[in-house]
Amino acid sequence: MPFEADTEVPALIVKFGDYPLHHGGVGAIRSLGRLGVPMYAITEDRWTPAAASRYLTRAFVWPTTGTEDPGRLVEGLIRIGRRIGRPAVLVPTDEEAAVLIAEHRRDLCGRFLFPGVEPGLPRRLASKQGLHELCVEHGIASPEAAFPQSYDDIVAFAEKARFPVVAKNREAFVRRRRPAVGGTTRIATREGLLALARDWGERPGVILQEYLPREDAEDWIVHAYFDADSTPLALFTGVKVRSWPPHAGMTANAYVVDNPELADLAARFVKQLGYTGIIDLDLRFDRRDGQYKLLDFNPRMGAQFRLFESESGVDVVRAMHLDLTGRAVPEGEQRAGHRYVVENIDLPALLAYRRSGYTTPHAPKRPSGTELAWLAGDDPLPFLTMLGRFVRPGAKHLYQLWRTNRRGGLTS
Repeated sequence: MPFEADTEVPALIVKFGDYPLHHGGVGAIRSLGRLGVPMYAITEDRWTPAAASRYLTRAFVWPTTGTEDPGRLVEGLIRIGRRIGRPAVLVPTDEEAAVLIAEHRRDLCGRFLFPGVEPGLPRRLASKQGLHELCVEHGIASPEAAFPQSYDDIVAFAEKARFPVVAKNREAFVRRRRPAVGGTTRIATREGLLALARDWGERPGVILQEYLPREDAEDWIVHAYFDADSTPLALFTGVKVRSWPPHAGMTANAYVVDNPELADLAARFVKQLGYTGIIDLDLRFDRRDGQYKLLDFNPRMGAQFRLFESESGVDVVRAMHLDLTGRAVPEGEQRAGHRYVVENIDLPALLAYRRSGYTTPHAPKRPSGTELAWLAGDDPLPFLTMLGRFVRPGAKHLYQLWRTNRRGGLTS
């Protein structure tokens, strides 16, 4: 490594949703832990894969759902900070954590280290409606979208819409308390939309979005870390080969691919926003009009961030820790051609993609190297723990998603 991390400053993985099989958290623990940084994590229980990592100093068992009162969550974070005993870098792994940290920075500042992002910006970026409005304001392409306020609005939309359409939960936190859909959902017909909408209540918390045909599209991802001046200290681009659930869920298989146009687009947008911190962007390249259309702006670390590392050994989590501890982030080109595989979901994704019509012409035929999400020779227990927890509930979950897919909806 051409750099040394400050091993006097620990890091804390923060998550408020109930998803124990989270490979991104394990990746962050390994990434900083291998540099000698003391690592702590909030976990659902003591038998999560993250808690089994040899690089974890301590797991704080705190089962949360993201539906709790924000004040309670802040108090819980402060208690954990006292137990760590010194300021720690916060690494949020879901939108709820990123939003809470930004909006309660005054309560958390001094006890923790985190980027000084404008307090209301992460919530707006995590909101599907807020993101769409920001894209319109700054001239960033995104799918056409509607934001119904009532069932009558949905009926009016259905009369004019071109199906299929995509439904998504509109807001962070609300998706935990009152989810309208299980995740990104493809709706094939007007009748199907109206049937679903009857369960959405008087104020449906959904966005209805234009469907970008998979056979005419290619999915791209951008991960980056931006300093206090919104300057990228680490910026990476890649193409998504497969996801689970198919075309609508988390990355199962992806490659690092140099894309200067996309990198420039992301850097300009973030500069206009004045954002600082880690980002994880999902974009779909629409071959019909040649535009990259922004689908999601996650104001936090992405689960697949370990796909990306520079030739200097920097990933976005390392870049943040270096920057927040006053150390220089060394420059370096990304490892083009590198591949990332999430072992427990890539096989079902591979089977689902065989007849999907989706292609990734920019992905190299052979990887220059492969990063596995779970299995690591120097840290095998998270992989074994994942297998133990995945077999029964994981298989059931995959089967349910497969059935949903066959009925014409794609749910994540």
